[in-house]
Amino acid sequence: MALKTTPRALFFDVFGTCVDWRTTVVRELHAQSHASLNAATASLASTVRMKASDMTTEHWGMFAQQWRNSYKQFTQLLAKDPTLPWVSVDEHHLRSLRELMAEWQIEGLWDDEQLREISLVWHRLEPWADAAMGVTLLNQLFYTCTLSNGNLSLLGDLRTFSGIPFTHLFSAELFGTYKPAPRAYRGAAEKLNLPPSECVMVASHLDDLKAAKANGLQTIYVERPGEEDWSEDEVEKARLEGWVELWVGSNKGSGKGFITVAEELGVDVSGAREATRLSSSAPGA
Repeated sequence: MALKTTPRALFFDVFGTCVDWRTTVVRELHAQSHASLNAATASLASTVRMKASDMTTEHWGMFAQQWRNSYKQFTQLLAKDPTLPWVSVDEHHLRSLRELMAEWQIEGLWDDEQLREISLVWHRLEPWADAAMGVTLLNQLFYTCTLSNGNLSLLGDLRTFSGIPFTHLFSAELFGTYKPAPRAYRGAAEKLNLPPSECVMVASHLDDLKAAKANGLQTIYVERPGEEDWSEDEVEKARLEGWVELWVGSNKGSGKGFITVAEELGVDVSGAREATRLSSSAPGA
């Protein structure tokens, strides 16, 4: 057991930690743009058609990152100021998408119905390859719970779509705030009638883990490509300070994320390792 206190529950950040939002969102935006530009019934302004036609996968990647950044800014603002009116993540995603369409000068590429459907792409994000198997293994010994800023309907759809078998769905909206507000972390522990010390926050973002740690939770960092906002110096400083109890690097062991977490926490993962080995050695793998 790599943690100081044997935990009973693991709380998982979702976007970026459990699911690969970037690949899914960029693919969706690019595909929907292509479909609109090639629709026989499309009546697009020439300026919009020209701008959208010039947008490559790289451009849509920048668009998607701006969309993601707006979500971070929005949740942090509401976490700091409880007097602000409540807005769900789904509502924000739609509003932010509209704003970005204007900023990129491609308003009209999609109609209102299409915009709403595209904004819900966050309900159908592809999981990281190790996520479903890793959580399945961890379920043998622990409660596994989402602790995300995503609204509950979003998290429910993601659990179904991704196949990640979380035992509980907790959203910050249950506590009327967003992470990193303290009551999100404390509230999740209270929901399970557990002291924070018996709960662990699992995330690929050190700011999330630092807030969880400040509220009495233990912490596990799982590196995911492109997810950490802190600089290399800040990351190294955090590693040396040691307030992360378990650090799962992208190259640790076989780099299998949650499967490595399960192994470190005392779960028998031999079957999963063998399945992974056979899969990677299969023809065409």
